Amino acid sequence: MIKRFKYLLFVLLSCLLSVMPGCIDNEGFDNSPVGNFDALWHIIDERYCFFEYKDVDWNEVYSRYRPQVTENMNNQQLFAVMAKMLYELKDGHVNLVTPFNQARYWKWFEDYPVNYNAETVNRYYLKQPNYSIAGSIRYRILERTNIGYMYYGSFSSAIGDGNLDEILFAFSGCDGIIIDVRSNGGGVITNVEKIASRFIKNEIVSGYIRHKVSPEHNHFSDFYPIVIKPADSKRIKYCGPIAVLTNRSCFSATNDFVSVMKQLPQVAVIGDRTGGGSGLPFSSSLPNGWSLRFSASPIVNALKEEIEFGIDPTVKVNLTATTETDNIIDAAVSWIKSHYVK
Repeated sequence: MIKRFKYLLFVLLSCLLSVMPGCIDNEGFDNSPVGNFDALWHIIDERYCFFEYKDVDWNEVYSRYRPQVTENMNNQQLFAVMAKMLYELKDGHVNLVTPFNQARYWKWFEDYPVNYNAETVNRYYLKQPNYSIAGSIRYRILERTNIGYMYYGSFSSAIGDGNLDEILFAFSGCDGIIIDVRSNGGGVITNVEKIASRFIKNEIVSGYIRHKVSPEHNHFSDFYPIVIKPADSKRIKYCGPIAVLTNRSCFSATNDFVSVMKQLPQVAVIGDRTGGGSGLPFSSSLPNGWSLRFSASPIVNALKEEIEFGIDPTVKVNLTATTETDNIIDAAVSWIKSHYVK
């Protein structure tokens, strides 16, 4: 866990040092509408990592949007042009943040079924208020089954080793576990390792990362393996069947978690395709102080396949439930029952 955090920090520092003159200092760009627009375009041009994969002609994009920028436009007008230009990248990790607005791309989940109803889950599966909370995970053994259910809503939310010990101790005699990460938009990547390490017996390569080594759009370093080790022997682990529930709002660190878990033989991913977001984000700023975030270092799965646009489930299920049932959870229960060996 710590090893991976240090490695990712090393990658970020490497990126920072390699682009310092053109990206961080913004030397040569005036604090004017044209200067800020050109600074934004150049930062993305030199450091963004998915141009080729997404088939984006960034020079052509510049030729369409640059004529829309004039020296007498106000901040709101300039922002509108910049936001539309960044929208061309179709990337949920790309944001331009100003004091009055934030550019974002949300079609990765807005154009798809939600496939999750929190009220249904809380009332009819967790049986609110009769569930337990450990850290930020809500959990219980589902009624009329011997299957543990846990819902984790954000990888930004704290979860300690002691919390996981308590949850897995409660589920130790269960036929299987359902890990529901639907509508989890991501967060801290070390939490991915912390949870996944409880379900592996041996060290695994969970994926690979690389970073830009020059401003050329497709000039990257070699792939570096991302390794996850099993949790310490003193910690409680679980080796039975596991169903991971997903929808399109599973993004960023959650996408990474699903990628890790899907490669494990005892795991099925059930629900909808995830939202993606595999680029490790990097931050910069424009001469006027506006903040910019963008995907700088691509992460692929253990087979070196791109996961930027999401991960397909093992079992595709859309939510067609009544207000009292969640057929994605029900499908997970059926899958576990069919795979449990006494």
